Amino acid sequence: MSNTAELYNPSLLRQKGIEALTDALGPAGMAYFFRQFEQGRGDYTAEREALLANVTMEDFEAHVQRTAQRKVR
Repeated sequence: MSNTAELYNPSLLRQKGIEALTDALGPAGMAYFFRQFEQGRGDYTAEREALLANVTMEDFEAHVQRTAQRKVR
């Protein structure tokens, strides 16, 4: 940063920070760094249980087999 006034400009500070992270970590590393701080929303466990409530082991096995067949082709 070229001067102290830039520290108080949130937009410029954010831009310079993203540039520094991208230079140091690369674009993918910068994105991964930011994902570490995301709070997330909802109750993952409750949502997963609701989504999978009616899924049987046979359903899961059939899905795995279909997926594997698509990759072979």
